[in-house]
Amino acid sequence: MALDVAWAQTWVRRTAEVIAEHREELIELDRQIGDGDHGENMNRGFTAVVGKLDALDEAPAHVADVLKLVATTLMSTVGGAAGPLYGTAYLRAAKVTGLEELDAPAVVAMIEAGLEGIVARGKATTGEKTMVDAWTPAGSAAQEAASGGASPAEVLAAAATAAEEGAVATIPMVATKGRASYLGERSAGHQDPGATSTALILRAAADTAAAG
Repeated sequence: MALDVAWAQTWVRRTAEVIAEHREELIELDRQIGDGDHGENMNRGFTAVVGKLDALDEAPAHVADVLKLVATTLMSTVGGAAGPLYGTAYLRAAKVTGLEELDAPAVVAMIEAGLEGIVARGKATTGEKTMVDAWTPAGSAAQEAASGGASPAEVLAAAATAAEEGAVATIPMVATKGRASYLGERSAGHQDPGATSTALILRAAADTAAAG
């Protein structure tokens, strides 16, 4: 599937479905080291995004338009840290996706811009048991795949796999950022919910691209 505005809209809808499917898992992960509301917040946010998409009088013209819609909706409907973080990620990504159709370098730019937005907003770095631990390897894997001549869909697949591995890698980490940091050593042994939702979102992007 070409990574155009149709892909972006389908990605959003697929993300909403995947988040809904994993809502309880995300709630439980967050209950172990946070407020326990990540799954509910993300589900509410992406349900609202789909509602906004359905209510548009005119279909979005570009990928960037879809990403901006996601950004503004998440910022206004998702509570906790996730709304501002993901909202900033999608907003930054929208700024670098002005093409009618994303090529491999544009996919890399989109992921890296999302990461930069999260780092700027959350002041986090790798190893602190946050979603940055999924986004960072995703960006590196995307860059490596694109440099090796991979297609846009293959770049997304590489990013999604790296994000999944990054999320799992948060399990032994001791959180030093966010609410989980209050637990200190007790935060070790639990997978970070933000890194997990990141992996779900990027996998939805890759699966949507592969389904074409």
